[in-house]
Amino acid sequence: MSEAPSLDFIREIIADDLASGKHASIITRFPPEPNGYLHIGHAKSICLNFGIALENAVVGARCHLRFDDTNPEKEESEYVESIKQDVKWLGFDWGDNLYFASDYFQFFYDCAVHLINQGLAYVDDDSAEEMRVKRGNLTTPGTRSACAERSAEENLSLFEKMKAGGFKEGECVLRARIDMASSNMNLRDPVLYRIMHAHHHNTGDSWCIYPMYDFAHPLEDALEHITHSLCTLEFENHRPLYDWFIENCPVPSKPRQIEFARLNLTYTVMSKRKLLQLVQENRVSGWDDPRLPTISGLRRRGYPAAAIRDFCKRIGMTKFSGTTDVALLEFEVRDFLNREAPRRMAVLDPVKVILENWSAEPLTHADVPNHPQNPDMGERHIPISNEVWIEREDFMEDPPKKFFRLGPGRYVRLKGGHIIQCTSFEKDSTGNISLIRAQILPGTVGKDSPVGVVCKAAIHWVDCATGVDAQVRLYDRLFTVENPDDAEGGFLSVLNPESLKTITAKVEPMLANAEPGFSCQFERIGYFIADSKEHQPGAKPVFNRTVALKDSYAARA
Repeated sequence: MSEAPSLDFIREIIADDLASGKHASIITRFPPEPNGYLHIGHAKSICLNFGIALENAVVGARCHLRFDDTNPEKEESEYVESIKQDVKWLGFDWGDNLYFASDYFQFFYDCAVHLINQGLAYVDDDSAEEMRVKRGNLTTPGTRSACAERSAEENLSLFEKMKAGGFKEGECVLRARIDMASSNMNLRDPVLYRIMHAHHHNTGDSWCIYPMYDFAHPLEDALEHITHSLCTLEFENHRPLYDWFIENCPVPSKPRQIEFARLNLTYTVMSKRKLLQLVQENRVSGWDDPRLPTISGLRRRGYPAAAIRDFCKRIGMTKFSGTTDVALLEFEVRDFLNREAPRRMAVLDPVKVILENWSAEPLTHADVPNHPQNPDMGERHIPISNEVWIEREDFMEDPPKKFFRLGPGRYVRLKGGHIIQCTSFEKDSTGNISLIRAQILPGTVGKDSPVGVVCKAAIHWVDCATGVDAQVRLYDRLFTVENPDDAEGGFLSVLNPESLKTITAKVEPMLANAEPGFSCQFERIGYFIADSKEHQPGAKPVFNRTVALKDSYAARA
């Protein structure tokens, strides 16, 4: 009998809650703030929250997509639409469960009024500096503002005036009255509302006071009857505040907040602020630059959604912070594409080979399998003539013992075609090989090497007559060190100047008509995708390297 798959600690909690009858069903939520594009760290949360809903669909579980849009100065409709696209591309659907925190602004306001009436909130007009000093620190208790002694009636009047636009930004805030001596700084009378005279993407100019995230978050969860509010570890110290709001506000349900370790990757920054800086300073071409860890960037680079889901499943859920090697993500991408991506031929550093005796047995095309391990993908006919391009590195003037490709007098097979033998070569003024001359061995198409001919390798090639020039972008890691956040000169000081190289390559003719988003393996080179924005069928092809065939960093190590 096979054993049941092991559950992570979050799924164990949910299974116990269902088994005990605490919950008849499960409701989770993915609550992004629309102030930037999602990144691979958000993918982990998406896969967790939507995955749990799918796994418990038999009991009617669901996952809400909720936008925590409580800060109009940083949020935009562009980000809302990009987030929707990313969630759907990853393979998840929220159905009718799309929500916005801004739809609950009146409810948040009513809860704040309730706290004022209970003597648990007050309007504070101390300056920001005074509030900072009075808050104390980890070793010194805070001092409550004298404003806290106002009556409920006075606080209600001031709060209404805040709502009506009677104060300028920064003149006052609404604070919760909790515990200025708490060892948890989050409980030292946190701010609930601040004044912001800013246009909101959803509510327009209806409001000029906006709730803080710590206040809105638990109220949203409770209003939507979320059963398990799954957050990353930085919210662990906020949980007592989350629970305080749930206990002291008129909410219809009591969610449970559970924290898990966020995803950190080597050679990557995950901070939205830093990603925004890279975009705004034109260090990259935009939020969907294939070097960024944004989901839109990974999609444009050719990372399959299924590979990202597999990666999130592989790293699992823990309660402890750590950093995952980005090579593990690249492994999942290679593993998926190795199975699914068709093969094509492209030459990135071309040198011409003239087949001098082509008339001895001319071919019009070579038959090449679209996938060596999957015959169901069939074969393709590739035009071939007496001149072909091969990779410069597939020829050596003085090859070492274990070099089995082309050299003076040596044999090699053109993939799908003849075995050829190098007869001579030419160099240019810089000493580089500029031309290779060879002869075909008649009768060797699709056959073993003749007796006396040593041919242990087949190389890719592109026909000179029908091949097409393509722009190929070779993407590498954006940073030169594993932990750019810890770089002495700041993360910008360790940007990799070699993170993008653009070359003109020779590709087989059918790639000129590939649709944007077509993904394939350039044989013996790596996996590539037709760029979703700049590649146009029939025009000059544009391909982005998704990942090399092997981990070059591991090879160097």
